Amino acid sequence: MKIRILLSSLFLILSFSVQAQKPVWDANKVDLVSQKLADGVYAVYEKGADIKAPKGIPMATSGGIIIGDKGVMLVETMLNKRLYKQMTALVTELTDKPILYAVNTSHHGDHAFGNYYLPESTQIIQHSRGKARFETRFEEDRNLMLGIMGKGRGVEAIKPRSGDILIKPEGSVTIDLGGREVFIKDFGFAQTGDDLFVWLPEEKVLWTGNPVVAEAPALPWLLQGRLLESLETLEKVRDFIDSDTTVVPGHSRPTTSAVLDWNIDYLRHIKSAVASGLDKGWNQGKIVAATQTEQYQGYALFKWVHFGLNLPAAFRDLSPAGVNQTSGKAEQ
Repeated sequence: MKIRILLSSLFLILSFSVQAQKPVWDANKVDLVSQKLADGVYAVYEKGADIKAPKGIPMATSGGIIIGDKGVMLVETMLNKRLYKQMTALVTELTDKPILYAVNTSHHGDHAFGNYYLPESTQIIQHSRGKARFETRFEEDRNLMLGIMGKGRGVEAIKPRSGDILIKPEGSVTIDLGGREVFIKDFGFAQTGDDLFVWLPEEKVLWTGNPVVAEAPALPWLLQGRLLESLETLEKVRDFIDSDTTVVPGHSRPTTSAVLDWNIDYLRHIKSAVASGLDKGWNQGKIVAATQTEQYQGYALFKWVHFGLNLPAAFRDLSPAGVNQTSGKAEQ
C-alpha cells in the first residue's frame, strides 16, 4: 500500500510538470536573496517572493544562514551547483567564518543535493532515514528531480553525500555555534518520514522545510498521504513555538506563526468534511462535491494539490477498508 501511494504521488508530480511544459520553478533562472531576521540570522529565498508569495505562485527552495562565534550553519544546501554557490556567496558577504554545519530538512533533492559541493570539513545534519534514503535510493530520487526540474539544470552532476550528524525518529540535537544554540528536531511525519525543523529559541525563528510550503494561500502537499499524521505533527510544532515566532517556510519568504494555523485549519477542514460525508454513507464523488473550499482556492496549484494529493490522502486515512480510493479529481 505505501509503495502504491508513493508511486501515485510521484506520478501526479511528473504529470503536473509535463502538463505545464516547464518546471514548477526554473533552477537556471532563480536568484537567491537574504533577509536579516536577527543579528547573525538570515533567511534565504527567491528574489521576487514579495510579489509571488501573496499570489500563491510556487517558488524555489528557501533556506537560512545562521552565524555564531565559531562559524556558520546553512539550513538547506539547495538543488544544484548554481544555487549552492549563490547561497555560499551570500555567506561570504556576511562573514568570513567557515561553514561548520549544513542541515537538510528532508532528503528531497532541492533541499539536499547541494551537499555534494560542501567542503569536506562541513558536517551535514540529516535525519537517519534521510541518510538511509541517500545511500540506497539516490538514483531514484535524482531521476525524480530530473523529471520535475528538467534536464540541463545541474541535477545530472550530483553525487550523493549523506549526513554526519544523524537525528533518529522523534529525536533532536542542539548545536552550539558559539554564543548561539540551534535546536533541530523531528516532530513526526509531516510530508516525509525524515522531516526536520530548525529552531532558534532565543531569536524565535523556525525553519519548517516542506511541511509548510509557503504563506497563505499556499497549501500543504501531502505527497505521501498520511493526513492524520501530518496534521498531528503540525499541531505539535505550533504548540512548541511562541506565537511571535518568525517562520521560514520551505519555499517562500519569512512569515508569521499564523501560517501554521492556516495549514492546520485547512487539514482539519478536509478531515472533517470527508469524515462527515463517510458517516452519512455518501460516495466519494458526492463528498468531494460537497466539500466547501472557497477560502483556500487562492493557491496557484490548488486543483492539483487539493484534488490530486490532499483529498485522496484524507480518504485513505478515513475510509473503511475496501472503499474505492479513486481520487476526488477524477470524480469531479
